[in-house]
Amino acid sequence: MIDTNLEMSDKIGYLLYKKGIIDAQTLERAINAKNNDKSKVKRNLAQILVQDFGYDHDVIFREVAILYAFRELDTRPEEIPESRLQLIRNLIESGGENLKKMMLEHGVIPFMFDDRNRDKLILAATDPTDREIAKIAFGLNAKKHEVIFIKKKDYEKLINIILPPENEFLKELEKEQQEFLESSVDDSGIDEQELEAEINRSALINLVEGALIEGVRKGASDIHFIPRSGNKTDIMFRVDGNLQLWHTQENTLPEAVVAVVKDRSKGMDRFEREMAQDGFIQREIDNHIIRFRVSILPMVGTELKNKFESVVIRILDDRKVIKDLDKLGLAGYARKAFEKAINEPQGMVILTGPTGSGKSTTLVAALYQVITPEVNVLTVEDPVEYVIEGARQLKIGFKMNFEQAIRSILRHDPDIVLVGEMRDKETAETAIKLANTGHLTFSTLHTNDAPSAVSRLYKMGIEPFLIAYAINLIVAQRLIRRLCNNCKKKVVNFDEDLMNAAGLNIAEWRNYTIYQAVGCDQCNHTGYKGRIAIHEALYFTKEIRHIIVKAGEEVDEEKIREQARKDGTLTLREAGLEKVKMGLTSIEEVLANTTEQ
Repeated sequence: MIDTNLEMSDKIGYLLYKKGIIDAQTLERAINAKNNDKSKVKRNLAQILVQDFGYDHDVIFREVAILYAFRELDTRPEEIPESRLQLIRNLIESGGENLKKMMLEHGVIPFMFDDRNRDKLILAATDPTDREIAKIAFGLNAKKHEVIFIKKKDYEKLINIILPPENEFLKELEKEQQEFLESSVDDSGIDEQELEAEINRSALINLVEGALIEGVRKGASDIHFIPRSGNKTDIMFRVDGNLQLWHTQENTLPEAVVAVVKDRSKGMDRFEREMAQDGFIQREIDNHIIRFRVSILPMVGTELKNKFESVVIRILDDRKVIKDLDKLGLAGYARKAFEKAINEPQGMVILTGPTGSGKSTTLVAALYQVITPEVNVLTVEDPVEYVIEGARQLKIGFKMNFEQAIRSILRHDPDIVLVGEMRDKETAETAIKLANTGHLTFSTLHTNDAPSAVSRLYKMGIEPFLIAYAINLIVAQRLIRRLCNNCKKKVVNFDEDLMNAAGLNIAEWRNYTIYQAVGCDQCNHTGYKGRIAIHEALYFTKEIRHIIVKAGEEVDEEKIREQARKDGTLTLREAGLEKVKMGLTSIEEVLANTTEQ
């Protein structure tokens, strides 16, 4: 039983205790810390729990907001229109630098004026009990003010949209641009001394480091450095699946730009220009550790003297890891089949699709549903992209390659196994044997749809009965672009040629409210912002297993497709069109990324 004195001494603490968010011992320790607090500004118990005891800010302060009847901001930062963002920007700047600094330190945003009372300023605060809020309202000349609660993660998103952090490397680069304009590059061939001088210019270091930061902030999945003739290098970002030119570096040897990338990476040789190289970069950007996987390949230039190399840097941002199945976009039959398959005690779940279709993201989300302290989860990936809490991720290197790790995994007492990719018969056989001997196994394949994954395994030489009885589910996945919520426009007149070519009945589609892409500043005039996944789920029912076991010289994919449709499976195109009906994407986007089956 909790002490009655504790109950009386702190309303916040007792509420958190009653809801099971903190235990009695923590409450007592936090109250003692509050009573002995020597800081100038006395902190309340919620602040102490977050700052000294490491509790999640949003969990604690949401309860504080409920207790003291503060409203909560219910708008997602990315859905706030540009006109409102500009108003917030103007309000923040109107108070001067000191007040702006104070707002950023205390997590306060002047959000809007009340619609019913134009004299009342609504301030959104991550801690609505903060005593400095009144000073901020006074500094903004607000006659009246109301405080509402904003989650810390939403506040950080909103501030990044309104006041994007400066990229110090790019600021320095602007100062140094004259260096490039004044330099002259000799076209007679690679002069190693001249190249060394180019490499050692700080402007190039700022360019590479600036690109890494901008890539992360713009939500890019990859950064490309592409050498061009005439001493140019294009730097491109892949955002929402599409490559966009970010910067063209002129008057600089492309070899020098690539050499700087190599110097900033671990495990790369600057002087090797004839073979493929893989490296690794790690940086702290905006208070988060971001990892970058660097791939370099030699490429043909327009002149023999050039030693051109193509660079692709994959951004591995753990903040993008999805742990919640609701955020994967799985719906209807695909969602039910997926949940059923991953909760089986054994068997295999295979994700299939091209490179960049989000297979790894889905598998990691699936793993997070089944990881508990009671099970031994092992992963064999080459390379490891994301750190998975609660799993033992085996380290692939020159002393233990992918195939050796796969062979040794059975001796390591696994319950659940993730095999990054079934790239050959040996890997596929081992993974399927794991699934057939009491282990829940996850893996990926590169095929166009779910039924063709069965054929692929069959052609690899895997026995039909093993395929039929070891696999629980095969999911084909694609990523399609999500319409920008700020500018999407309701479709009034359908494109008849497009609809007829896709076999879609215009009269039927008039019953749905669907949208088309327009383009605005928020989505870089593309009409799309972010991506969503669509799925084709082939669950192995008795009928599907029977078709596979009875396969002769080759698997009848069409028969599998017919049976899957009877079971409730939607093709990728059908799944995409369901997202169109939900107002999430456009017909054009779905047709461009799926085939008719």
